[in-house]
Amino acid sequence: MPIVDIRPVVSLANKLPGDAAQALADSISQVLSAKPGRVWVRLTEISYENYAENGTTVEDNELPVFVQVLHFDWPIEEVRIQEAAGLAVAVATCTNRQVDRIHIEYASPGRGRVAFGGNLVA
Repeated sequence: MPIVDIRPVVSLANKLPGDAAQALADSISQVLSAKPGRVWVRLTEISYENYAENGTTVEDNELPVFVQVLHFDWPIEEVRIQEAAGLAVAVATCTNRQVDRIHIEYASPGRGRVAFGGNLVA
């Protein structure tokens, strides 16, 4: 089930290629060892003008990517540690960003609060 929201900050000079969503889904599915059709990626670009860091200016080669991962149930901490490292590399590679500029957040588990086709996942 993992639903992965990816929000890269982009400038005119640092746009993603048209196939970025598919490349991300394929790379992320390898990290998660997921079967085809089981990882869903939603890619939403954040315009450079709509992003800031306090007290500094962010250059094009420092633009971050924000990633939120929603699992059915949380993987145990050891798995999340390995998974986060793998996801950071996969997203960095697909977005041509530095690994240390990939910021990953784990959403609350989907069990009991997400419905597909009107059917609550329990």
